[in-house]
Amino acid sequence: MATLVHCLFCFEVLAAKLDHRPAPTLWHVQERWERYQAFQRAELDLEEDEEDEGDVDADPDVDLMDEGADDVDMGQGEEDDEDDELDVEDEEPERGVMPRPALRAELQRLAVPSPPHASSSSTPSSRSTASSSRTPASTLASSTNSSSSSLRAAPLAPPPRSTRLSRPLFVTWSTISRTTGQKSLRGCIGTFESQELEAGLRNYALTSAFEDSRFAPINKRELRGLEVGVTLLTDFEPAPSAQAWELGKHGIRISFTHHARRHSATYLPDVPLEQGWTKEETVISLMRKAGWTGRPHDWRKVVDLTLVRYQGKKVAMAYEAWISWRRWVERQGLL
Repeated sequence: MATLVHCLFCFEVLAAKLDHRPAPTLWHVQERWERYQAFQRAELDLEEDEEDEGDVDADPDVDLMDEGADDVDMGQGEEDDEDDELDVEDEEPERGVMPRPALRAELQRLAVPSPPHASSSSTPSSRSTASSSRTPASTLASSTNSSSSSLRAAPLAPPPRSTRLSRPLFVTWSTISRTTGQKSLRGCIGTFESQELEAGLRNYALTSAFEDSRFAPINKRELRGLEVGVTLLTDFEPAPSAQAWELGKHGIRISFTHHARRHSATYLPDVPLEQGWTKEETVISLMRKAGWTGRPHDWRKVVDLTLVRYQGKKVAMAYEAWISWRRWVERQGLL
C-alpha cells in the first residue's frame, strides 16, 4: 500500500528537478518523516501536559482550608492516614507516560541530528535517559550550522526492506483551486510492470509531471497548487465479464479490437467514484479513452472486449503538507 512517504518523495523529486538540484533518496525521506512525526507527538504530549497543569492551578473548586478545619473529628485519624497514602499513590505518573523533563529532552533530541554513533531510530522512548533540559518547545526547532555538518558525517542504517519493494504503480498530479477547492487532473502516468519503489516513483513522478500528452509540462509556478497521489497496484485477475468488478475497490484495464487495431486503457480504483459514474458508464468512458468511436449503447457489441481488475488505494498529499514537513527538516539542518 502507498504511504505519505511516497507522496513526500514525489514532491521532493519534482521540486529538485525544477530547482536543478539533486533529490534525496527514498530512505532519507522516510527517516526524516519518522523523525518529524516523533517530534510532533512529543511536542503534543508536552503541550497537553502543560495544559493539564494549568487547569489544576486555575481550578475554582479547590478551596484553601478554612478556620473550621480545627473541628475535624479526631476519631477518623486512621482512615485519614489511609486516604493520604492512597492520594500519594494516585499522584505517581501513569505507566508509559513520559515525565515533562524527559519530554523536553526528547523534543530536543528529535530537533537536532543524531551524532555519528547514535541510532537512526526516531521513535520516542519512555525510558529515555536524557537530562531534564528546560529548553522551551518553541525554540527547539531552531537549526545551527553545526547540526547540518554533523548529519552529513553521521552514517545511516541500511534502508528498510519496505523501501526496496517492487510494485506496479501510478503517480497522479492534480491542481487544487485556491478559491473553490476544486481538484483538476494535471498528469497521471504509471506502469503495470513491477518497479522497484525508489526508481519507479522517481521515474513516474517526473514522467507524469512533464510527459503526459494531455497537458503542458508542470512548471515551478504551479508547485504551490499541486497535490500528488500515489497508487501501488496489486491483485491482478481477469474478470469474467465487463461488469464483474466493484466500484471503489477495483481498478480496471480493458483491451479490445477496433478498426483492425488493438486498443487498451485503464482507470484507477478512485476514478469512477470521483466522477460519480456507474460501472457501465465507467466502461464506456474507458473505451472512449482507448479510442473507441461507437455509439454508447453499442459497447456490448464489441465481441473481444476483455477486462482485468486490480486493486490499489491511492494516498494523496497536498503542497501545504509537504512544505510544512520540508521547512521543519530544513530548520533542523537535515537536508
